[in-house]
Amino acid sequence: MRSGTPAAREAGRVRRHERIRRRVAGTSERPRLVVHRSHLHMEAHLIDDLAGKTLVSCTTRQEDLKKSLKNCGNVEAAKRLGEKVAQAAVSAGIKKVVFDRGGYLYHGRVKALADAARAKGLEL
Repeated sequence: MRSGTPAAREAGRVRRHERIRRRVAGTSERPRLVVHRSHLHMEAHLIDDLAGKTLVSCTTRQEDLKKSLKNCGNVEAAKRLGEKVAQAAVSAGIKKVVFDRGGYLYHGRVKALADAARAKGLEL
């Protein structure tokens, strides 16, 4: 069971993410696939850290995903988002990425997104 206030849990996640970011960086040939989740939505971005540019961005707030999903904050939504970001990446000519879980546990929605992206052709 989680303990502490929501602000304390978020501060811990941010610390974990900063620790991860010291080791994980995206390049133009292998961008960083970063995940952010809230209780209502998820976001996935492919970022080239050397150039400081976002190459591909997908979120469950986009109309096409939002209309087709009953709930945008569950595992099914994460799978659909993973498929969508993988399709966008492949169409942009990106096959290999570095996965950045954003300080979240590799479990549930984060794992579903990564697995769906792998199934659609991305190499994580």
